[in-house]
Amino acid sequence: MYKAIKNLLIKALPGQWLHKSEPWLRKLYAIRYSGSNVYCNVCEGSFSAFIESDSHTICPSCGSIARNRRLWNILNQMGLNDDITVLDFSPSRCLYRKMHQLTINYIATDLSDDFIADHKYDITKLPMESGSVDLIICYHILEHVPNDSMAMSELFRVLNDKGTCLIQTPFKQGDIYENEAITSPEARLEHFGQEDHVRIYSMDGLSQRLKNQGFKFSILEFDESAGNRNGYSTTEVVLKCTKS
Repeated sequence: MYKAIKNLLIKALPGQWLHKSEPWLRKLYAIRYSGSNVYCNVCEGSFSAFIESDSHTICPSCGSIARNRRLWNILNQMGLNDDITVLDFSPSRCLYRKMHQLTINYIATDLSDDFIADHKYDITKLPMESGSVDLIICYHILEHVPNDSMAMSELFRVLNDKGTCLIQTPFKQGDIYENEAITSPEARLEHFGQEDHVRIYSMDGLSQRLKNQGFKFSILEFDESAGNRNGYSTTEVVLKCTKS
């Protein structure tokens, strides 16, 4: 039902109008999920259940998925101070709106036009001064970038010495799997799991490439054995990268 309604609205309504109207359309749809079994920390709403669609647990009101809610929790634990500069690549709409409510210097960028953003920066050639960013959010980006080493080099360059870069990608066991000869959307879907992915990282492989660019990092892993009312993924991994 949810996916059918979503696809119908996408086909029937202009994209710009739909983006502006999404918050109240979702709130209207969320009425059918009235209850208190689950909680979304992004919109701070309680519901009878999350929407299950395409392996995602979606908030009925703001549209957050599990990794959005986890990221928002991580950001709140880190603290988002008024004077920081945040660089966010292809942000989810719910977090884009949330971050714009804060008194921070929030720079949202998306090169593909698939997300709401304020800029169209190429991650391999960022038009920013070195050391100018306090926090970088690079979620599910690097697996789309052919020259990921150059992208990581740019992330390292613009991050300041005390800054943090949060990175997440899909992972597999073993080695990184990539093949430049695989270029069609159909073949990429078959080999890499999505039409616009160019590789699948392994944890060790991504870690080594980050090290090669100078990053230090810790691996954030999470235990939901005490309960999971927020609908977090139980297998989620995030890399917290720094310069020192």
